[in-house]
Amino acid sequence: MRRIAICVAASSLSLSLSACGALGVTGDSADASPTKGDDITVGLLLPEKANTRYDKFDHPIVRATVAELTENKGEVVYSNADASAATQTNQMQKMIDDRVDVILLDAVDAESIAGTVEKAKQAGIPVIAYDRLAQGPIDAYISFDNELVGEVQGRSLMAALGGDVDTSTKIVMMNGSPTDPNAAQFKSGALSELNGQVTIAATHDVKDWKPENAQEHMTQDIAKIGVDNIAAVYAANDGMAGGVIKALKAAGVTDMPPITGQDAELDAVQRIITGEQYMSVYKSYPEEAQAAAEMAVAKVQGKDIKFDSLTADRVDSPTHKDIPAQLVPVVALTTENISETVVNDGIYKLSEICAGKYKAACEAIDLK
Repeated sequence: MRRIAICVAASSLSLSLSACGALGVTGDSADASPTKGDDITVGLLLPEKANTRYDKFDHPIVRATVAELTENKGEVVYSNADASAATQTNQMQKMIDDRVDVILLDAVDAESIAGTVEKAKQAGIPVIAYDRLAQGPIDAYISFDNELVGEVQGRSLMAALGGDVDTSTKIVMMNGSPTDPNAAQFKSGALSELNGQVTIAATHDVKDWKPENAQEHMTQDIAKIGVDNIAAVYAANDGMAGGVIKALKAAGVTDMPPITGQDAELDAVQRIITGEQYMSVYKSYPEEAQAAAEMAVAKVQGKDIKFDSLTADRVDSPTHKDIPAQLVPVVALTTENISETVVNDGIYKLSEICAGKYKAACEAIDLK
């Protein structure tokens, strides 16, 4: 099992990759294609800044992995679109014009970027869809099992509600951005667990995943449904869960109903230990980012056997079928497994989670 240690923000992040049976595949610069060695350029296009994971984890891990795989000869060119599809199109076009060797694309708008993916294809530049399944002729896709994410959230919500639940129980759904194909998969997975079990009193596809938009929706729902009639809230990610909690606090709620999340952001982990948020979904960004970098390097260097072993799954997009893929597993994060997940994987230190006012909450759940 290979390990890479890099410094991310103030933390030391140790990456251990063994899941899915694919990440232990060997291969070094010695077996690279004779037409392309270690002197490669990887273009990395990430979608937004509201979620802290992209700048804190994804970008530095991809950069470190490319450097490690190419004996520090490879380069990563990085752009973040800050939730603007038009900006991302321009960023990707520049990478095509600059003749990068491969592009890792986390699309702001999976549909609108398809034409630019086609331009990359025509220019002979492979495109690997990262985290979100972009349309167009992509060469591969890496993400988490997104429907499973929604199923885990839905099951967790039902477990939190307990046995005294029926179809009169009302919940609110805050789904992700309508331009993000992952959001539809999260929603589908959640509904497979919730439909027929509870009443979905309100549902929203939240523009750009913005917490302030979720907060506004929740404020309106409270006025319409009645704060005492909302038994739980499905929030597709942690940022929106934070917006939901702000709206509930503004309405005078002190004992929060079960609220889901996703991404295991530090604020969310701290809300979980204080009981404000019931759960999040932990997705190993180190695992995803390193595997994406390995796929990109293997593709450019012509290491077909390694690339095939890294993409043993298959997925379909609205425009293309049977796309080589890797789907990384996920874990429900609750007070029960904080140590075994985000702490053990080096995402956060206990000293970060339990800092200041959170020290007592950590002691109360024996988190140490």
